[in-house]
Amino acid sequence: MYAIDLYAEVRHAVLVEGISIRAAALRFKLDRKTIRKILQHAAPPGYQRNRAPLRPKLDPVRPALDLMIQEDAQRPGRQRRSAQTLMQALRERHGYGGGLTIIKDYLRKARLTQP
Repeated sequence: MYAIDLYAEVRHAVLVEGISIRAAALRFKLDRKTIRKILQHAAPPGYQRNRAPLRPKLDPVRPALDLMIQEDAQRPGRQRRSAQTLMQALRERHGYGGGLTIIKDYLRKARLTQP
């Protein structure tokens, strides 16, 4: 990923000064395809995932986890179960073999979507 300053310099050189893409490639020591991509975007495009990450250990227990999250939504804030407690319950009842981070990420997204 290139810095936004480089984007500005390349775009200025080609669009304002009027130099060719080939000359810009030589001046900035970049490939011509890269220069064309820079001209398409005013700022560097960020990374975008094509699809959601696979969670093979979480998928089998996701319905049970969703049910626990819905139960917790009815409770006052201090009585809700933490991610650690949810993970222990999933391990005891459903044989969950994954880690805590996966549950934390899922729990964060699930709680954001709740009213």
